[in-house]
Amino acid sequence: MAGDLQWFSASIFAVFGLLIGSFLNVVVYRFPKMLELQWANECAELSGDTQKETAPFNLMVPRSRCPHCGHQIHWSENVPVLSYLALQGRCSACKAPIGARYPVVEVVASALFFYCGWRWGTTAQGMVWCVFAAVLLALGLIDWDTTLLPDDLTLPLLWLGLLSAAMNWTPVDLNSAFWGALGGYVSLWSVYWAFKLVTGKEGMGYGDFKLFAALGVWFGWQTLIPIILLASVIGAVVGITMKFTTGLREGGYVPFGPFLAGAGFAALFLGTSTLQRFVGL
Repeated sequence: MAGDLQWFSASIFAVFGLLIGSFLNVVVYRFPKMLELQWANECAELSGDTQKETAPFNLMVPRSRCPHCGHQIHWSENVPVLSYLALQGRCSACKAPIGARYPVVEVVASALFFYCGWRWGTTAQGMVWCVFAAVLLALGLIDWDTTLLPDDLTLPLLWLGLLSAAMNWTPVDLNSAFWGALGGYVSLWSVYWAFKLVTGKEGMGYGDFKLFAALGVWFGWQTLIPIILLASVIGAVVGITMKFTTGLREGGYVPFGPFLAGAGFAALFLGTSTLQRFVGL
């Protein structure tokens, strides 16, 4: 009976994860553009330029449209995964291809939520870990696309981790979470400045410091070394592969945030003790 309840809880979480995954696709696409509009408006104010009224653009409006023909997406064309399959991956109006990443993100979010529901059930722990997974997934994708790790996502992730530690919703006590945040931020901050002093270039952004600090909060200071080692190794392998396949973007850089996010998911699935043993600590 307990097993049936576990499956039921996990399945409910999985369905909810599909819906959240669909929303994450909107966040990943629109949030960086919202930041760019905000920065443009701030620059215009500082320079004294008269701002022109623009149509509202946020996570809710305008309604989604096909980027090729402008066809407004009907609700029936926006059902997670099923609509993509029914449309055979093409716009219903102009038949332009729809990126496969949309259903992939939905399926990944559903799988993450299923895992959280299976492991923690319909508890506060299960819910906060779902939030952690959703935000981390969005951050990894946004950084891959734009090299941005918005404070609006990294800082709430950090504060939620501290709250969760204080409420015993994570296996990390508040003291370990605090030192995880401090150690995560200061360590990458130090690497950033050492690299800049030696080369005169910026090797990473401040968002990486904050994301690493957030991971330190959720998993404790003991996992900082395993997480950074795992992220660095995976990042190096992907970077070298992209270099030899001419997949590097202009400037020859690879954002580090997606690999930090990947290491964070590894810590979620493997657990802190297993992750430490995996890297030989």
